[in-house]
Amino acid sequence: MNKTSFAYTTYIATTPEKLWAALTTSEFTKQYFFGREIVSDWQVGSSFKLMNKDKVEHYGEVLVYEPYRLLTISWSVKDVEVERMSTVTYELTPMDATVKLSLRHEELLDKDIRKDEGKIEGFNNGWPVILSNLKSLLETGQTLAAF
Repeated sequence: MNKTSFAYTTYIATTPEKLWAALTTSEFTKQYFFGREIVSDWQVGSSFKLMNKDKVEHYGEVLVYEPYRLLTISWSVKDVEVERMSTVTYELTPMDATVKLSLRHEELLDKDIRKDEGKIEGFNNGWPVILSNLKSLLETGQTLAAF
């Protein structure tokens, strides 16, 4: 199977410190990641978990941790046949009163990208909703009403 990746960039009116906190603390992730909590001590080599209540939905390892600039984690992908790992990278670039947030989700398979944009299925449809929710939360204090 061919490996593929998904990239998404957004610009958020915030500081790198606030955006970093939103990406790495459960207090924030619960608000924009549809109730999910991210759990880690954020040391390179440590584990991370994305929890939905008491259930682990995704897990992985912290690969790169450079506060306010770069975070790379391995990310579990559950398939019917097997569970496999992919890689998610968040890159923060300060731009005056704005932060450019670039996300790359790599080591995906073609089937992880869904063509039906009317549903929130597939990483190409899910990540934009999550990051739009994050942007709205940081800029307005509220998540998007549609979700």
